[in-house]
Amino acid sequence: MRAHDDMAGVTPERDANQLLVAAEVLRHLGDPTRLGLLRLLADGEQDVSALAAQVTASRSSVSQHLGRLRLAGLVQARRVGRRMLYRITSDHLSALVDEVLQFADHTVRGIPHHQGEQRSTVSNRSGDAGTGHR
Repeated sequence: MRAHDDMAGVTPERDANQLLVAAEVLRHLGDPTRLGLLRLLADGEQDVSALAAQVTASRSSVSQHLGRLRLAGLVQARRVGRRMLYRITSDHLSALVDEVLQFADHTVRGIPHHQGEQRSTVSNRSGDAGTGHR
């Protein structure tokens, strides 16, 4: 059984802790540079130089943002020779980044937001059915 399958054990304390962690993750996503870095890392491991070449931030700034994301547990690093390769820590985080960027794309381009089936799957908290987990 996967951890998210057992929602019956949710207590007010556990729910409050979950909300605190979620708010902290969203706080880190609130910075455009960090959000962009996570989007890039969702496609695979990269080093600081490769990431800096793809965002509008200096190498030093990218390194500092990666340090914050690493301390928050949102990215992991591994050394390969003299290089540090960074990767995103969770498929859930990758999906969250993708969803928020799709939401922003709809908003920027004036495309109506989706409702209906997606909305009902989010409100279904009774287990695996309809949560989007596979």
